[in-house]
Amino acid sequence: MDILEEIVAHKRMEVELAKAAVAPQVLYKQVEAILDFSVASMKQALTASHSGIIAEFKRKSPSKGWIKEDGQPDIIPLSYQQNGAAALSILTDMKYFGGCDDFIRTARHSGVNIPILYKNFVIDEYQLFQARLCGASAVLLIAADLSVAECRSLLNTAHQLGLEVLLEMHSKEELEYADLKPDMCGINNRNLGSFITDIDNSFRMAELLPEEAVKVSESGISNPDTVKALREAGFRGFLIGENFMKTANPGVALHEFIEQL
Repeated sequence: MDILEEIVAHKRMEVELAKAAVAPQVLYKQVEAILDFSVASMKQALTASHSGIIAEFKRKSPSKGWIKEDGQPDIIPLSYQQNGAAALSILTDMKYFGGCDDFIRTARHSGVNIPILYKNFVIDEYQLFQARLCGASAVLLIAADLSVAECRSLLNTAHQLGLEVLLEMHSKEELEYADLKPDMCGINNRNLGSFITDIDNSFRMAELLPEEAVKVSESGISNPDTVKALREAGFRGFLIGENFMKTANPGVALHEFIEQL
């Protein structure tokens, strides 16, 4: 079993435990009560931004272990916003990434009002309601762990809840998922099975995606020159986490990165 298979298998158990704790019909009613409140559009934010940086609050990874175990969700996300992030990504997986839904709630309560991506392994519509309830603007759907039919169903439900979708692909074999017309097409430079990172993957995949797609490059970006080259290749979003989180002050690191752009 590769890492992705292990994560998804655990996620299925996790979702069932969550449903046992809060029944789906209870969660759905909680979300219904807030559907009048719209959330900021990540697609629009990236399209309008000069940097396009989606700064990620990521305390841990399966391959590196803890990156910043003491990272505070009421400090770092707000600092990202204050230092020019176009949008945020917040990890909500606990076991493998040291995150939780409350991190998004805490970030919102601290004053974050820019778009937030609910970064998790979404395999069940229940998780979409969890994402909407905690204050996310968009959700990540990963082609590698969903069939096209499952992805289409989740995408439609997300839209009904007022959430945008960043649909992540890694290989040419997954390009058919782009036909679902997600709000944003993500290209992951990291193979989720082996966790090997190759930034050239974004350049290879860019020309194969629909021209009108809002393209987001994910993982392994650590150099402003790489962002400049990716932008020339048609990308509008650049998801960067570890490069900032491993520093003493992630917000300042983001500011310095944008200055170089």
